[in-house]
Amino acid sequence: MALALFVVAALPVAAAFLAFFFWSPGKGSNYGDLIEPLELPDAALVSPNGRRFSLLSFKGRWLLVQISGGRCADDCVKRLFLIRQVRLMQGKEMGRLERLWLLSDDVAPDAELLQAYEGMHVGRTEAALLQLFPAARDPKEHIYLIDPLGNLMLRFPRDADPKGMSSDLARLLKVSHGG
Repeated sequence: MALALFVVAALPVAAAFLAFFFWSPGKGSNYGDLIEPLELPDAALVSPNGRRFSLLSFKGRWLLVQISGGRCADDCVKRLFLIRQVRLMQGKEMGRLERLWLLSDDVAPDAELLQAYEGMHVGRTEAALLQLFPAARDPKEHIYLIDPLGNLMLRFPRDADPKGMSSDLARLLKVSHGG
């Protein structure tokens, strides 16, 4: 009887030991690529109408970032649409998310396009900031996420799936108390 009681008590400890040292879980459940958190510098941004603001002005909020030139081709428009829709998919939590289109050139975006994506912040910045966004080929192919502390932390794939993005964002918004 004492032996059976000992086995029952020791079984969870042995299982935890085996799981800790010999079981390695597969890929995480996140859709986007987690990247080494990088605290971004407080870069100066200039909107198409000349208004100045800074990256620091978004501190305290989650920030979805799209990088492209002012002549927004079809893939750029698709990412802008995706960012807007994924933000809307967050429901009552969407107020915790901001959208930023970083312009990589001096071309002014089309006024109709800016109107179609009202509420999105648009800013031109220095190339030094744009080079901080990691990508296998080109940062313009991805959508990035910056946390409320100003750290670049997540990169979504080139042709991102809105459900996967929304799932990642919902999980982050649920477990984070900041932003």
